[in-house]
Amino acid sequence: MNLTLTILGMAAITFFVKAIIFILGDRVVFPVSLRKALAFVPVTVLTAIIVPMILAPRGGGLELDWRNPQLVAAGAAALVSAATRHQLATIGVGLAVFFACQFALGAF
Repeated sequence: MNLTLTILGMAAITFFVKAIIFILGDRVVFPVSLRKALAFVPVTVLTAIIVPMILAPRGGGLELDWRNPQLVAAGAAALVSAATRHQLATIGVGLAVFFACQFALGAF
C-alpha cells in the first residue's frame, strides 16, 4: 500500500508540474541558467539508465572485462560516435558489435 501511494504521489506531482508549465505557457520566463541546466536533464537521465546496464548487465557486481558484450559494444559505439557524429552509424555499429560478441561467446 505504501509503495502504491508513493507511485501515485510521484505521478500527481509530475502531472501538476507539467500542467502548470503547459497552462502558463509563454507567460513563465525561466532564467537563462535554469534553461541551460534543464537542457542536460535528458542526457543525465539516459546515462543513469544505461550505465548500470553496461557495467553490471546481470545485476551483480561490475563486469569490466572483454567478456561483457554490453561493455564492448558501448566502447565501439562511443568510438564511432566520436569519430563520425552519425547516430545511425553509432547504433548500427553498437548492435553489430554486441551481437558479434554474443555469437563469439556462445550466447546464441
